Amino acid sequence: MSLAPLAGAAAQAAPLVDPGTLLATSGAVDGLQTAARVLAEGVGKAAVYFTIAVGLTLVFGLMGVLNFAHGAVAMVGAYLGGLVLVLFVGANTGTLATILVFFVALALVFAVTTAAGSAMEVALIRPIYDRTPTYQILLTFGVSLIIEEVARIVLTLRGIQPNPQWQAPMGTAPDVLLGRTELLGVGVRRLYLFEVAIGALVAVAVWAFLTKTLYGLYIRAGSEDTEMVQALGIDVRQAFTVVFGVGTGLAAVGGVLLMWDPIWGPSVLLSIDVLLYAFVVVIIGGLGSFTGTLVAAGIVGIADSVTTWLFTTGIVTFPGLSEVTIFLLLVVMLIIRPQGLYGVEEVGGH
Repeated sequence: MSLAPLAGAAAQAAPLVDPGTLLATSGAVDGLQTAARVLAEGVGKAAVYFTIAVGLTLVFGLMGVLNFAHGAVAMVGAYLGGLVLVLFVGANTGTLATILVFFVALALVFAVTTAAGSAMEVALIRPIYDRTPTYQILLTFGVSLIIEEVARIVLTLRGIQPNPQWQAPMGTAPDVLLGRTELLGVGVRRLYLFEVAIGALVAVAVWAFLTKTLYGLYIRAGSEDTEMVQALGIDVRQAFTVVFGVGTGLAAVGGVLLMWDPIWGPSVLLSIDVLLYAFVVVIIGGLGSFTGTLVAAGIVGIADSVTTWLFTTGIVTFPGLSEVTIFLLLVVMLIIRPQGLYGVEEVGGH
């Protein structure tokens, strides 16, 4: 009996799958997973950028002061937080204990830098409110340089290299935050998820501060018409002191978040890097706008993640281009909408 008819029937019943189709399907799945991973990491970066930039937004929203010492404060926050972790976390410290120490460090750093920021406003910023903004810029820039040099001196005396990153606190991160976890089929760094959670807490806290407290009312009213607020008998100077202190404390909290990040980490160079990204977020979102800062942080974080992936995977192997792309985004925004996404175009004086 001939087997040819049976072989032909089998071929018709089970047609061969085109290898090209399999490769295309596999490539599409891999592409979707990569896109989801890059997006998730971008959201993690956005949470950090928002935490750092929102303090700058608060200060400018009420006071009209661009604080060039903002990045230096974030750098100090990273070192102070790292110091607390190094002192109280050892090789045998459990995960829950380490995270508890982290939150204690977060609270301590916020309290100390908020007090320092309030003192800075009273002693240095308040006497020059009636001067042109140039005085405020030069003053805060000078304070930034002083903080950086003092940090270099102190670190050198303690036998710690100011640059690159201080590795000791980075090694205190608990294992639960290392590696990746599966989220909807996509491997996402656990540290980014942790940063998103902290960023969300900060966003809720700032929103509550702006909408549920008296000083929040002063900020929102003062950002619209400072002279009217003063005419109503509100002590604007006290509000300035509180807001500048809180803005400074939030910058330091952002620095603590960067302490465990392998890309950033505690270093003196963190000062200028953080300041540049904070200004990009604030300008794109609109000076003084909380909502704008939140949206712009998302845009910058995702753009940073996407361009970093593009320029480090062989398409164009030049990681520095990712930072260039972020600043090109800023330039485009300044050209098409100088007041930012949620900013109000000023007519006359403020």
